[in-house]
Amino acid sequence: MAAIAEKRKPVFIKVEELKPGTSGHNLTVKVVNSNAVPVPKPRRAPMSLSARPARPAVISECLVGDETGCIVFTARNEQVDIMKAGDTVILRNAKIDMFKGSMRLAVDKWGRVEATEPASFTVQENNNLSLVEYELVTVQG
Repeated sequence: MAAIAEKRKPVFIKVEELKPGTSGHNLTVKVVNSNAVPVPKPRRAPMSLSARPARPAVISECLVGDETGCIVFTARNEQVDIMKAGDTVILRNAKIDMFKGSMRLAVDKWGRVEATEPASFTVQENNNLSLVEYELVTVQG
């Protein structure tokens, strides 16, 4: 008889706890602002490969945060519609991507972005984790 796997209660962390190269984060954050990023148009594929035109990719860089700090969140496609300035969202299974030496928060197809009740905290904007530059150091064994 197969045992039923118990769902683990998600553990929510604060923005200041995020570290480079980590994933599986659950956070409740407020959207400070959202800026659309121009996406380069892909080169045209032969019509036989793609009969219907694909929806153009939409990317938006959003500053999100909580009472401990803030970070740039890269919203893609449907996520862009949810990330409105002033709204509170729950990011499930978020990961840290490195972009030009700085941390960016992202949610891929294995995670979820959902709107939630407005939070009572004020975003700590003077602790922006995306402004910290990291350098890749290789350790000799």
